[in-house]
Amino acid sequence: MALIPFWKMNGSGNDFILIDNRQGILDADHLGDFVLRVCARKVSAGADGLLLIEPSKRADFRWRFFNSDGSEAEMCGNAGRCAARFAVLKRIASEKLSFETLAGIIEAEVYGRRVKLLMVQPTGLALDLEVRIDDLDHRLHFLNTGVPHIVEFVESAAKVEVKELGRKIRIHPRFQPAGTNANFVQPIDRGHLIVRTYERGVEDETLACGTGAVASALIAAAKGLAHSPVDIQTSGGEILKIYFQFKGDRFDRVFLEGDTRVVYEGYLWEEAYK
Repeated sequence: MALIPFWKMNGSGNDFILIDNRQGILDADHLGDFVLRVCARKVSAGADGLLLIEPSKRADFRWRFFNSDGSEAEMCGNAGRCAARFAVLKRIASEKLSFETLAGIIEAEVYGRRVKLLMVQPTGLALDLEVRIDDLDHRLHFLNTGVPHIVEFVESAAKVEVKELGRKIRIHPRFQPAGTNANFVQPIDRGHLIVRTYERGVEDETLACGTGAVASALIAAAKGLAHSPVDIQTSGGEILKIYFQFKGDRFDRVFLEGDTRVVYEGYLWEEAYK
């Protein structure tokens, strides 16, 4: 029986399966069904996503990140923090490291359980997009922070039907063909936002989203509602901290910082994915 060693980690409520694939035990180019089955809750290990750690000629390691539906994603902030700590604990890299993603090279610093990521350069800022959904006009804002994100400011994040409205934004023709993640943001003050996120690929609300937290903070700054640093209160109750420089319409030196947690390590039996 082929047993696959893995770790389960958690970053601010997002849980992930991590596999050291430097020896090529899995074919990352043909992994969709495997990811879909292993990430299924109640019947397998269950997770928001799965990531592989692989060799890189450009950084300390390369990752391949997959959403729970089997689709590959360019970037995930909370998974990136877990990957960085995993690499340190496995002695793949030192506390100051970099890793290769489809979105570019990510730099990280690991301080025990806490990890700070230097994110890729945000692109595509578009403010005040008028989008009609179910006969209602919504004022939406767009930013790509490694993956595409829409932000809508709301009076009460707790009252938003995140799964229903998030899904409609995710598949709206305005944001095709790639689709988008959707964030519902309640400003508390210029240093504190409450954020709830519908994640593309998970196709549901998640307890936190790192790239969504970054997009929410940066768009709030662009609208004059926030300044660096910004504390993001996630649905899971943890706080993510976003640092950035903002000049004109350009963001630089964008960091995502938060805690990580190692839950357990073990082996996937064939029964978990076949």
